[in-house]
Amino acid sequence: MSDALPSLRARLDRFGVVLSGLCLLHCVAGVFLVGVLGIGGGVLLDPDWHRWGLAFALVIGALTIGIGALRHGRFLPLIIGSTGLALMGGAVAVGHGAEEVVLTVIGVLLVAVAHLINIRTNTCHS
Repeated sequence: MSDALPSLRARLDRFGVVLSGLCLLHCVAGVFLVGVLGIGGGVLLDPDWHRWGLAFALVIGALTIGIGALRHGRFLPLIIGSTGLALMGGAVAVGHGAEEVVLTVIGVLLVAVAHLINIRTNTCHS
């Protein structure tokens, strides 16, 4: 049982990196497909995608980065991840446009970096 929790956290951190990548792909695909080709706006620009994605990112981030910081005592992943999540929240708040894309891209990259640092830090302290 003692190995199960760190293993679950590591899997959730890796899932957080994948989720960040998917969010980034969604954002870039949305800009390209809607902005350049003029297709897919009804689906790709639906605000529910962004709200649910942010909620999911908050849960995964709290479970992995937050608990990891409490466990290993290093708060850099928490600070970076929180900043990324705040930028993603700002992107949801500003609506569609260039500001949303910039905030989302920077936010998901920061969250992914936080997950990667958390994985490395947890591995060093296992």
